[in-house]
Amino acid sequence: MSNTITKIISFEQKQRKELIVARAVITLPEKFHFTTEIDVRITDLNYGNHLGNDSLLGLVHEGRVRFLKHLGYSEKDVDGCGIIMADSVIIYKLQAFYGDRLVIQVSANDFSKRACDLIYLISNKTTGKEIARAKTRIAFFDYQKNKTVPVPEKFKIIFT
Repeated sequence: MSNTITKIISFEQKQRKELIVARAVITLPEKFHFTTEIDVRITDLNYGNHLGNDSLLGLVHEGRVRFLKHLGYSEKDVDGCGIIMADSVIIYKLQAFYGDRLVIQVSANDFSKRACDLIYLISNKTTGKEIARAKTRIAFFDYQKNKTVPVPEKFKIIFT
């Protein structure tokens, strides 16, 4: 098979894979294990004068840090290992604006040997309406050895 044909087939296969994941779905857990509140700052706004997508991921990160702290952990130390983000997905529902107080609820699920999902529900405290939902896949990571490690049992048991 020629190199050109191989590249075309590879491109077509890639296109099919991208079409399969074209629309994400995040199923919310029955129970959230943590709730925090964060105000939308002026620096979180984009040219549309509403919460920017990049800023929302930053607020999700802040929610994750607070969630871990609430459990007695940090991103560098979850029972002796760190975490590293494998992927992130955000589904936007409504706009948020400067001064809005957002409620961020967090829970963990879908555990595998070395990773789990953190699920976030972001809503407007005043209206109660859903602004967005997000998922981040975190892998547990040994930064000294530069490799993933099993999910700590003490962490996993909190959510089962």
